[in-house]
Amino acid sequence: MEKKPFYITTTLPYVNAEPHMGHALEFIRADIIARTKKAEGYDVFFNTGTDEHGTKIYEAALKAGKTPQAYVDEYAAKFKELLPLLGVSPDIHFIRTTDAHHERAAREFWNRVFKNGFIYKKQYRAKYCVGCEETKTDSELVDGRCVIHPQRDIEIREEENYFFKFSAFGTKLLELYDTKGHVIVPEFRMNEMREFIKPDGSGLQDFSISRLKTKMPWGIPVPNDETQVMYVWFDALVNYISTLGWPEDGKTFDTYWKNGTPTQYCGKDNTRFQSVMWQAMLLAAGLPPTRTVVVNGFVTGEGGIKMSKSLGNVISPLDVIREYGTDALRYLVAREIGSFEDSPFTLERFKAAYNANLANGLGNLVSRVMKMAIQNNVVTTSSNQSEARPHIHDFNIKEYCDSIWNEIQQADKKIQEEQPFKVVKIDPEKGKAQIQELVQRVYRIGLMLNPIMPETAQAIQALVRENKIPERPLFLRKD
Repeated sequence: MEKKPFYITTTLPYVNAEPHMGHALEFIRADIIARTKKAEGYDVFFNTGTDEHGTKIYEAALKAGKTPQAYVDEYAAKFKELLPLLGVSPDIHFIRTTDAHHERAAREFWNRVFKNGFIYKKQYRAKYCVGCEETKTDSELVDGRCVIHPQRDIEIREEENYFFKFSAFGTKLLELYDTKGHVIVPEFRMNEMREFIKPDGSGLQDFSISRLKTKMPWGIPVPNDETQVMYVWFDALVNYISTLGWPEDGKTFDTYWKNGTPTQYCGKDNTRFQSVMWQAMLLAAGLPPTRTVVVNGFVTGEGGIKMSKSLGNVISPLDVIREYGTDALRYLVAREIGSFEDSPFTLERFKAAYNANLANGLGNLVSRVMKMAIQNNVVTTSSNQSEARPHIHDFNIKEYCDSIWNEIQQADKKIQEEQPFKVVKIDPEKGKAQIQELVQRVYRIGLMLNPIMPETAQAIQALVRENKIPERPLFLRKD
């Protein structure tokens, strides 16, 4: 039987800084969905990569005394090297927006939108946040500064650029939302985008999609106009289809995008770009929309304060991995951080959760049950266990993880109430049956953990199949 296609992608991190917890969260959550779909029998195309053009990159490269290409090569390597450390599936596709094929695809995309009449040229003057790589209206500024990058001065830009007829797509986008041709998860983010577009579709304004090459040369040249380079967002968004070989590889594109259910993960500050701008661009090019965009909240410091280097509350995912391990970090972003809302994170908070739920919870349960099984000659087997195919409904990964830990708690409760370690001495047959049931529960927990904590899941399943007690705790308690 031919497998159904499933396409999923993260946003592409902008390579002007070291990887942070927000990147790790998005990579891991997309990987969890990809692993789940594979377990359900889908043919999965999983994409990520790096966004490498634009003013921020150009400025950072100059400051570092490097060429922009050398600068992005260095940072792209760091992001690519991070993926296996996060336990991300090795068959993931990694695209860079400086790849020659992507640049050709971006120019072809431009040409199609231009041919369809949705690109024009004009003189303009606007307020611009380099941090967001986006023009800002007065209503989006507080005390004249961007709320996301308040440390940066707003720039006044005045030049002749190419513009995208964004205003032509308000009603069309609302119709797309209404027909479920495009879905934003969670629903309250969909409502935010409806409010942004406005009920009559009048909220969208045309925006500049090019920059003068003399002022900012680090970008893809605009077709038929060497004096301009593409606006970084107009270029970068095309990666979601260029990674499929578009436009040359029509078969792969049709399989995963046109006939599939393309799914994108993003942070909440990216929602407009992914669910409004990108969908309008696809409509303008005559291409099918993204099916689903899943929006994460921010990982914040204590008290909901945004993480930043200046505040000293930035936590590197690599530091967490070194101290606690890959699967512990995957547990953190899957369960201890809300699926869709902002969530505070500190190392102290994570240490407490690690000890309670991994060392004392999952790890202790597995050791205790397998010890009972071996000591009482209970022959454990997984032959009667169905191959669980965990389905994470509505991308609510935290809710799915909570269901696993509910299983762990129920198993602990069963041990406490039935005390099979005592029953087996009085009534061996009954006691062994109770222990056997606990072993089967442990195996099922291992199966459920497959997409969340793959190394731990495989270790648990191997212990049951091989009738072994863990040689060392699955998770060492941290004092």
